[in-house]
Amino acid sequence: MIKHNFELMAEYNALMNQKFCDSISTISNNILWQDQKAFFGSILGTLNHLMVGDLIWLNRFNQHPSYPKGFKSLTPLRDLPLPTLLTQVLYKDKESFSSNRQNLDQMIMPFINESNEDDYSKVLRYQNTKNNTFHKSFLMLLQHLFNHQTHHRGQVTTLLTQMNINVGETDLLMLMPELDD
Repeated sequence: MIKHNFELMAEYNALMNQKFCDSISTISNNILWQDQKAFFGSILGTLNHLMVGDLIWLNRFNQHPSYPKGFKSLTPLRDLPLPTLLTQVLYKDKESFSSNRQNLDQMIMPFINESNEDDYSKVLRYQNTKNNTFHKSFLMLLQHLFNHQTHHRGQVTTLLTQMNINVGETDLLMLMPELDD
């Protein structure tokens, strides 16, 4: 049941990120970098932060105690940047952002498929960007990965809405199957 929830969240995550890539495709990079007084300034600043967060967490997940050589599905992380700051700008334009966002999302679903219920019960030891060490539930950290995405995508939705750009349906409900009574 827990794995099914993460599969749903990974599918939702990829779908929403694609909607954002489509939504920003018609906006100039200059406008996407305009300071909107959001947590990470601009639309592209916020979207970069989401990439930074995902890369940091996926690299941490790749140190899971049950996978001493890392998750096979996360092997491509070796070829991607490992951010050190939450405000780090990885992609300066919408084209490189969108391409790399799609590539990263194509890694998340196989990672969720590779993980299992036993993995979720483990404790993951990691260091944050300030080098503080933590020991937390892998299950809860996976939940945080997806919740973090939803949180900041909500901010970007607001910024796009203020520009009269409709992202479309954003509720997780649209992916939930209809059930019989």
